[in-house]
Amino acid sequence: MLCVLAVGMFGFAYALVPLYAVFCEITGINGKTSGQSVELLETESDSGREIKVQFLARVGNGLPWEFRPATHQYRVKLGQTSITSFYARNRATYAVTGQAVPSISPGHTAEYVKKVECFCFNQQELEAGEETNMPVKFYISEELPDDVNTVTLSYTMFRAPARKPPTHMAMLSSKRI
Repeated sequence: MLCVLAVGMFGFAYALVPLYAVFCEITGINGKTSGQSVELLETESDSGREIKVQFLARVGNGLPWEFRPATHQYRVKLGQTSITSFYARNRATYAVTGQAVPSISPGHTAEYVKKVECFCFNQQELEAGEETNMPVKFYISEELPDDVNTVTLSYTMFRAPARKPPTHMAMLSSKRI
C-alpha cells in the first residue's frame, strides 16, 4: 500500500507542472500569454485612451547574458501598434541559445495584449560576445477594462538546450527516395 501511495505521489508531482500551465492558460491567471503571434489589424483607435506600459527583463540562473529593455516604460494608445526592443549580449566565450518566457501583469490583462512580433516566439542564439536588439511589436485591445491604467510586460530569458546538429544517418533517413 505504501509503494502504491509513493508512486501515486510521484506521478501527481510530475504532472503538476503541465497541469498548472494548462490551468493558467485557461483562466488567464499568472499573466501567461499564448506565445503565438496575432494578425495585425489596421484599426483606428476610437477611444483615444492611453495607458502606461512598463517593460521588465530578467536573466535566469546559468545564462551568461546581459538582457534589458531598451526603454522601461512609455504611454501607448489602446488599439494602436507599438514597437519596442530588448537588448541582449552574450558575455560567454562560446555560443549560447536563450528562450524568453513572457509574463503580463496584472494577470487578467494578458488576453488584451496582442503580440504581432516578438523575440519570445523563437529561441535566440548569440555567438560569443555577440549583442543584438530584439523587437516586440504589440497592441493593446480597446476592450481593456477601464480600471487598468498600467500593464507590465515582463520577460525572463532562460538558457535553452543546445540543438544537436543532425547526424549523417539521420539526414539520410529523412530524405525521400
